[in-house]
Amino acid sequence: MSDQAAARVRDLDIVVYGATGFVGELVAAHLAAHAPAGTRIALAGRSAERLEAVRSRLDVDWPLLVADSLDVPAVERLAAAAHVVITTVGPYARYGRALARACAAAGTDYVDLTGEVIFARASADENHELARSTGARIVHSCGFDSIPSDLGVHVLWQRVRADGAGELTDTTLVVTSIRAGISGGTIDSMRNQLDVVRRDKELRRLVASPYSLSPARDREPDLGRQEDMVLLRGSEVDPSLRGSLGPFVMASYNSRVVRRSNALRGHAYGRAFRYREAMSTGTSPLSPVIAAATKVGLGALVVGLSVPPTRFLLDRILPKPGDGPDEQTRKRGHFTMDLFTTTSTGARYTARFRAQGDPGYQATAVMLGESALALVLDRAELPQSEGGVLTPATGIGDALVKRLRATGMEIAARPLGD
Repeated sequence: MSDQAAARVRDLDIVVYGATGFVGELVAAHLAAHAPAGTRIALAGRSAERLEAVRSRLDVDWPLLVADSLDVPAVERLAAAAHVVITTVGPYARYGRALARACAAAGTDYVDLTGEVIFARASADENHELARSTGARIVHSCGFDSIPSDLGVHVLWQRVRADGAGELTDTTLVVTSIRAGISGGTIDSMRNQLDVVRRDKELRRLVASPYSLSPARDREPDLGRQEDMVLLRGSEVDPSLRGSLGPFVMASYNSRVVRRSNALRGHAYGRAFRYREAMSTGTSPLSPVIAAATKVGLGALVVGLSVPPTRFLLDRILPKPGDGPDEQTRKRGHFTMDLFTTTSTGARYTARFRAQGDPGYQATAVMLGESALALVLDRAELPQSEGGVLTPATGIGDALVKRLRATGMEIAARPLGD
């Protein structure tokens, strides 16, 4: 948090809003196990009875705050009570705007898990200048969406800059290994966004723009089409990669967060920085078929959720918001993401972000909890900022990289060939 925000006297360091939800309780459990003694934490949500049950399961004596996300005075009181608010209550476009606004107005730092372009764009438009004036850091997308992407490019850029190897140009993140469940909250957010864009042509154009989250889209470089639903040979990204690459389900959101980071940094990554994400489908002879089937399947899911008859059927089989895998399944999950770039001097670099635990649940709970702890405890290590609607890289940066490495996550960059 900024010195301006830190100077305010607050009763609490962190409020976990949505603590009665599946991911919210996982975040609270992470804080209960890893927050330093003396960290003042509260649990918040709509139901005092359910909050009490969570507090009992966690075996903590934290205070409870009751607030409905649509009750503006209640969320304003919640925001004014703490230095940092964590919220897991989505879809954020439906339930998150009042809280983000309240935190921006109160000078309270804020972190969430959103993967919703429409919400993140609305928050930037509504809250960026207000948050700058109060010193609040409003940091969206502090889970699997989009910390590995954003911090992966961050450490890649830092290594290239330290080596004096020029600027980033063509950069691709490849999901080289993943074991993950499907998040009911992510599906619900997708449903909500599809409903909104179906009714609004301008929002459809916004979502389709590669720079939909950039602070000033008219000042972004014209780099031609930047595809999200890619089909590639691995060797097109780097000679070391074998097999085929297909679309990664969160590429369309993560890529826009990374481009916002570049813009907020004055295009420090490079004016010719092109970014995309893909997923490895292996090296077997069937790899190209699997990649193509993945693209078709993702397209079919979007269409299916857009059409009432098929949505009815999908709603019966897809995970519901608040559902999640058991502890053993969460622990067995993992992911590895490798980034590859060619710099403006022709040098090739790579970075890796690897973590154990189901990406959307176990690993996300760690990332979100450590984001909040960094904002509370590591102010001297935060990126210089007057506040605003920021990204994980521009709002928390190295402080978060250091914390996540300490939890066992691998985050590193190197020249290719080393």
